[in-house]
Amino acid sequence: MHPSRRTVLRTLVGGAATLLTGGSTHRVDAAPPPPAVPVRTITRGPKHHWFAYYDKLQFDPSIRYCLGNAVEFEHRSPRPDDEIEVGMVDLKDGDRWIPLGTSRSWGWQQGCMLQWVPGTESTVIYNDREGDRFVARVVDVTTRRGRTVPHAIYALAPDGRTAVTTDFRRINEMRPGYGYAGLPDPWTALTAPSDVGIQRVDLETGEVTMLVSLAEIVAIPRPGGFGPGKHWFNHLLVSPDGQRTIFLHRWRTEPGRFATRIFTIGLDGTGLREINPGAGMVSHFIWRDADHILAWTRHPTEGDCFCIMEDAVDGGIEPIGREAMPRDGHCTYLPGGRWIVNDTYPQGPDRVQRVYLYEVATGRRVDLGAFPSPADYTGEWRCDTHPRHSPDGRWLCIDSPHTGAGRQMHLLDIGSVVAS
Repeated sequence: MHPSRRTVLRTLVGGAATLLTGGSTHRVDAAPPPPAVPVRTITRGPKHHWFAYYDKLQFDPSIRYCLGNAVEFEHRSPRPDDEIEVGMVDLKDGDRWIPLGTSRSWGWQQGCMLQWVPGTESTVIYNDREGDRFVARVVDVTTRRGRTVPHAIYALAPDGRTAVTTDFRRINEMRPGYGYAGLPDPWTALTAPSDVGIQRVDLETGEVTMLVSLAEIVAIPRPGGFGPGKHWFNHLLVSPDGQRTIFLHRWRTEPGRFATRIFTIGLDGTGLREINPGAGMVSHFIWRDADHILAWTRHPTEGDCFCIMEDAVDGGIEPIGREAMPRDGHCTYLPGGRWIVNDTYPQGPDRVQRVYLYEVATGRRVDLGAFPSPADYTGEWRCDTHPRHSPDGRWLCIDSPHTGAGRQMHLLDIGSVVAS
């Protein structure tokens, strides 16, 4: 582990996290006690490092390189001229930081959508701003050769040649932390413009195809209507077979509050359907397979919980992990589907964030670590752990400020747990 420029020691012993900072000791008791999983901090100051969202490919196929972002400040909104560095950590060379480029299109919660391009050994993609538009940079980390796609991307299809996207200008206005500063929403006066939608992007040609617009989505009725608030799209993710994308339709219900519907649509623009219609609440989700989605949502009879939802007209919905996963978190499946990786938001007076595994077949929860988050990490610039797994399922990488050196990236070795 590399020492921070501020002397901080963090240990996980018997289910407790202990912080020693400037001679004072702060003990946080975690319940239930986590196992003793090795945790290694792989970035260090003076810059702050994080990867951001949980549903992107952070590790390269060889599991040698781990992508991340670096920034010189925290605790405020990004300004149009604020630039971050994108880079990667060489896990086999002393956790050496390797710069790859810069971006002026980023937010605290999802960074600049930096990720490895599926099906490639050494190609990454991330969003940037060029003149009066958001774009995507495609870079080979070995040769450093790159090209520009004339549209920002949100999520990639497994073929590595197709992306889906929406309007980051509108997201930035409606949900700061997820969109990008620097360009105003040209349709800010409209509640549901037809020019804002879910779009497919050909990463080779740059061609963009509208799959469904806000105006079309709002034309699909819901009980009670929508009210006068503005609408936007958020959280796109392509299915594992590359045939469909999922997305959230959100609208403002009152200042600071919104409601949500969840839809899927084919990448050819056909087969639009609402999943769990009438729920009005959907938060974090992940594709389990090409036909099922794991999501924190409102079950018709069980209330708010994680559910497995079928991607089908009148598809089924089944609660999962009611006792072990009682709160919303950033959920993914490890390869093979035996384990779900999840986390919590800060809990208790010490604001402890827990990272854990849930064994699907048995309902067993295994806590991996308890990571206190200082009180100034709230709102738009909070630092969720957002656990991301390596291709072989042995490693997790999280973002956390628990060491006292600002947000940094930390590697968890979960090999002994998943092999048990």
